[in-house]
Amino acid sequence: MNDLKMPLNATQLEILKLFSQPLNDAERKEVKTLLVKYLSDKLTRKVDDITQQKGYTQKDFDSWLNEPNQ
Repeated sequence: MNDLKMPLNATQLEILKLFSQPLNDAERKEVKTLLVKYLSDKLTRKVDDITQQKGYTQKDFDSWLNEPNQ
């Protein structure tokens, strides 16, 4: 296993404390799903905020997706 090159951040340490007791496979999967959903929702909110601030529309996104340099 690789040695840690950086110390764990506060969030990582808190998660380790929370899960100091063993979890079965189903519980681990459930926790992973919850964390992924949380991060996905957070990213979606951030993208929505930026989209609103910049005034982007669906037409803008479609145009970017269809650019020939993609």
